[in-house]
Amino acid sequence: MTALTLSTAGAATLRADALVVGVAKGVKGPVLAPGSEAVDKAFDGKLAAVLATLGATGAEGELTKLPAASGLKAPVVVAVGLGPVPDKEDAYDAEALRRAAGTAARALSGSKKAGFALPAGSVEDAAAVAEGALLGSYAFTAYQGSENKLAPKDAKSKDSGPKQPLAEVALLGGKPRDKAYKAAVERALALVEEINRARDLINTPPNDLYPESFAAVATAAGKEHGVKVQVLDEKALVKGGYGGLLGVGQGSTNGPRLVKLAYTHPKAEKTLALVGKGITYDSGGISLKPAGHNETMKCDMSGAAAVFAAVITAARLGLKVNVTGWLALAENMPSGNATRPGDVLRMYSGKTVEVLNTDAEGRLVLADALTRASEEKPDAIVDVATLTGAMVLALGNRTFGIMANDDAFRTSVHEIAEEVGEASWPMPLPADLRKGMDSPTADMANMGERMGGGLVAGLFLKEFVGEGIAWAHLDIAGPAYHEGAPYGYTPKGGTGSAIRTLVRLAERTADGDLG
Repeated sequence: MTALTLSTAGAATLRADALVVGVAKGVKGPVLAPGSEAVDKAFDGKLAAVLATLGATGAEGELTKLPAASGLKAPVVVAVGLGPVPDKEDAYDAEALRRAAGTAARALSGSKKAGFALPAGSVEDAAAVAEGALLGSYAFTAYQGSENKLAPKDAKSKDSGPKQPLAEVALLGGKPRDKAYKAAVERALALVEEINRARDLINTPPNDLYPESFAAVATAAGKEHGVKVQVLDEKALVKGGYGGLLGVGQGSTNGPRLVKLAYTHPKAEKTLALVGKGITYDSGGISLKPAGHNETMKCDMSGAAAVFAAVITAARLGLKVNVTGWLALAENMPSGNATRPGDVLRMYSGKTVEVLNTDAEGRLVLADALTRASEEKPDAIVDVATLTGAMVLALGNRTFGIMANDDAFRTSVHEIAEEVGEASWPMPLPADLRKGMDSPTADMANMGERMGGGLVAGLFLKEFVGEGIAWAHLDIAGPAYHEGAPYGYTPKGGTGSAIRTLVRLAERTADGDLG
């Protein structure tokens, strides 16, 4: 991954391929942001005027490259838009800084080193720039050019492959010897390394990532970072009565798994359980998805990737909280062994569920994991899932929905998500929608009313949460996988949605502020 350093050099003396400065959108034209003073001085105080001549306005996402003035060691200056000038000169929004840093990092792919002279006068600003630059530098190249995993080991590719990510980010304007700045940079490195690992998992083709191989990745990471990992294979799932996981996975030659990751701290007073949907490929099963709806279904394990990343990050940061992750892994395929619409599954909880649609499979694997997680009586449970297209229709491609059995907890999770820059929205769980899941054959069905389908799915999951446990459900179906052009620090493909929210929630819990 891209290296990150708190540089002791000034912008004028730093030897790098490029210098990145921020520019905001003012009433009369572009306004230079704090951090750009030395670069502006090299331009005789006329950098803003030069940028305006080149058409720069300071709008968010705008990027302008220009040759550096003679007083700078770097040959190129990259001016990146921060959006409107804030009311206070030094009060740039953290998310604006993340996005600007990400935009610049993406534009500098192929470069060895870049100095980021964006606002970094506070620890929070420095952390935002660091996160954005590292997130924006991400690229998934494992199957391209000379890195192609599918090519014979002795084959010499004539194609040199895609540009590699920016190799090093030098963060300027911070305080390299200040413990708080050092801690912020170390946190950003740990967090983004795990987010990018999750992105890699989401982007990995389903012929290489299936329940067993995902479990192997989790096991290896657990050993590396002191996290206990337990994997329940098919035999263990049958013995334990995990009917939801088995029912979804029985149509595939790649059997299901339930993976438990447990990070514990000797001084922890609270326990947070995280549950992730891990459908490594979702064909829809017998209720087969139509053409055009299954090409990106390798991303249906994004919730499990988020949970995995959050637990490992908590361990790397040494948070004073116990965090347990449950990865409900299965591949949903049609075959002669597959669950049929009309079949009844006996879940781990003992409840029976009539399967009316095998493409509503995520709630079935999550139900088993939620019940199992509840048995350990954590202080709170959060599940994360690419669960419903209905949530995408409701909130679009960039916002995830939050449902909960406790209004205060839902509000807390929403505030945390907004704080870390992840767009989200609190959603209700209307009691009247529960009746639609009544079944004449079983205790309940896995489908209900079509309208409000995302809320129906949330109500289904609620049935499997232990009594008295605060629970929140994050439906990340929209933002988990980005099919359009990259923007800010968001790449094409897997995004790592919800990981920053889960990690901050763990930090808040460690501080005694669960919500």
